[in-house]
Amino acid sequence: MSIQNNNAFNKRKYQISIIGCGYVGLVTGACLAKMLNDVVIIEIDLNKVEQINNLDLSIYEPGLTDILKDTIGTNLHITNDYSYVENSDIIIIAVGTPQTIDGKPDLSNLISVTKKLGIYLSKNIFENPIIVVKSTVPPGTTEKIVHPLINEITKDKNVICCSNPEFLSEGNAIYDFTHPDRIIIGSNDKFASDTLLNLYSEIACPKIITTPKTAEMIKYVSNSFLATKISFANEIGNICKKLGIDTYDVMNGVGLDHRINNYFLNSGIGFGGSCLPKDLNALINLAQINGETPYLLQSVRTVNDKQVEKILQLLRNHYPDLNNKRIAILGLAFKKDTDDIRESRAIKIIHLLLENGAIPICYDQYAKSNVQNIYPNLCCVDTFEDALISADACLIMNEGYDEKKLKDAFSLMRVPIVIEGRRTFIEKSIENVEGICW
Repeated sequence: MSIQNNNAFNKRKYQISIIGCGYVGLVTGACLAKMLNDVVIIEIDLNKVEQINNLDLSIYEPGLTDILKDTIGTNLHITNDYSYVENSDIIIIAVGTPQTIDGKPDLSNLISVTKKLGIYLSKNIFENPIIVVKSTVPPGTTEKIVHPLINEITKDKNVICCSNPEFLSEGNAIYDFTHPDRIIIGSNDKFASDTLLNLYSEIACPKIITTPKTAEMIKYVSNSFLATKISFANEIGNICKKLGIDTYDVMNGVGLDHRINNYFLNSGIGFGGSCLPKDLNALINLAQINGETPYLLQSVRTVNDKQVEKILQLLRNHYPDLNNKRIAILGLAFKKDTDDIRESRAIKIIHLLLENGAIPICYDQYAKSNVQNIYPNLCCVDTFEDALISADACLIMNEGYDEKKLKDAFSLMRVPIVIEGRRTFIEKSIENVEGICW
């Protein structure tokens, strides 16, 4: 492994194809185009291609639309035509690797895309194309699956394969791409390493050069460690609540230790989204199939799963029978400033409330339509004030609300019982407001 802090490269413009126009592919393509590369994003879903070309995005990410306005039709193109890969310097695979029922990553999309790339690259290739696996995959996937499959189909035309995992957080992805803590390049080929160092040369951060399987493992371990910090903070929060101690005061003091820091120490309802739960489960599965029992990682998952139930327990302290109780839910996405509801704690709460006969009244600025795809008959309103009207209780599932406006709106409730899943109110001991861990 080597660390590059400053790259002595002459920045050049690359011809880049990106396979997959999901969250990672679209953000990566937009940012690389903004850096003046010629980028083609290849997506087999024609409806999605048309929507993105018309700036009708199925995802919400701050700043993304502005970049697309400036680049689509100039040096960024969205298409379903795979032939563009034949003239690419760099081909980035950014397809989803969703979780299967048993926690393993589903690599079927990755394998399908690799085969299709092999077919096109066997016809005609530019000079030494580099295939970059940006999808989150188990260690060894690039070397044991992608590279052999490409070589088999192209009949050993010297296609180089490497790993370059992404570390984008939803709601902050544009900044994360341009101001990362590090860039990980997993490659056994110096030409490929140098090419990616050149590609990212204007981004000021340490660049780690390592093996592909080490790069793939870094991604899994990073997300699993973040999940561990969250579950640790939540477990401490649960203890502090029993002792009458403000867990935020505790973690503010703990986080000032530079060896720990304050990031991901906010107690609350738990973690969700497309990365942390999936990657944690994948690492647990990876350990088990290699004969290890990952006790700590299993506990991290258990704490996260149980945290959802705690908010229902707090609600039952007020209403042992939830039948026909109107419960306002503020925040449906797994975090603020996104429309992503994958593994959202709010979705699990809605399911529990409906099971118990309650009537959820939901508000989220961005995620409303995504939730209604799951629960078509769910009542979703346009403002948080509408959700609070005549409510018997309110569950705050995400941050980002104006503290004063929200507090004033509690007067609209039939009974002003408020339970925070994320800490919204800085002021302590507000009447009728209780936190899940404070």
